[in-house]
Amino acid sequence: MPTNLPPEYYEVEKRYKEAKTTEEKIELLEELISTIPKHKGTDHLRADLRRRLSKLKASTQSQKKTSTAVSVYLIDKEGAGQIAVVGPANSGKSALVANTTNANPEVAEYPFTTWQPTPGMMQIENIQVQLIDTPPLDKEFVEPELFQLIRRADLILLMVDLLADPIEQLKHSIQVLIENRIIPLHLKDQYPEGGNKYIPLLVLCNKNDDQATDENYHIFCELMEEEWPCIPFSVNTGRNLEAVKKAIFEKLDIIRIYSKAPGDEPDFTSPFVAKKGSTVADFARKIHKDFYDNLKSARVWGSGDFDGQMVSRDHVLLDEDVVELKI
Repeated sequence: MPTNLPPEYYEVEKRYKEAKTTEEKIELLEELISTIPKHKGTDHLRADLRRRLSKLKASTQSQKKTSTAVSVYLIDKEGAGQIAVVGPANSGKSALVANTTNANPEVAEYPFTTWQPTPGMMQIENIQVQLIDTPPLDKEFVEPELFQLIRRADLILLMVDLLADPIEQLKHSIQVLIENRIIPLHLKDQYPEGGNKYIPLLVLCNKNDDQATDENYHIFCELMEEEWPCIPFSVNTGRNLEAVKKAIFEKLDIIRIYSKAPGDEPDFTSPFVAKKGSTVADFARKIHKDFYDNLKSARVWGSGDFDGQMVSRDHVLLDEDVVELKI
């Protein structure tokens, strides 16, 4: 059975073959596995890559001679996107992950309760994204592996406490990220040199519990030296949490596509997730190589001029399009 590998696979495979260190190979193997569509034609390939990944991880631990366990900072991606929740101590990172996912990170009022990353799955309408609670961005205590974890993320949520000098928290956290060559995507033009990793970033201004704290947020915005993508919200009360979820979805730059077999109703509970700008041909490739190679026609409900319109292979799909493919 054909393997139906997307173009992203070969791009990552090229970088994997050029990788010099074991850590780089591990990171790229995980990314390589995530690009492979799941069907019978890829079972052997995925199994082979996972065995290779397991050997590399075991080799790394053997070299350290400290433990046979895989590093807690190597977290497999799940869902529609992997999101690193970062920031200073007591900004609400652990509470956000505990309140919105199935994870149970330790939450306390005293600082530095989080010493290792904790992943959990957050529901956003009919998809899930992976949030990872992380140790504080403190220069004196931070583990170098934390920055490798952040570099692998699809999005960074930077938490600040509106009631505890949020301007200083924002400046400090951004400085730590930039010093480790992790650049917020909207600052890419300011840091063009090689070796940087550019990642979308969203600033979450926590403890905006009610209207009484709205002024704190307005003052914070006025004092910022440059514009940042910010959302005021409250972990404790859930205020503006839906706005946070909507912003996460938009920052991930993804769309949902529903498959429809001829004569059947689409399944709106299990969408395919693709990058914005994906075409009918990209969607066909996601389903199976046979659909991509032998596609005779496609009909679209949503982005067409009318429901059920016949469209070409290069028709660009929009969020929540329904697509019927015929081969």
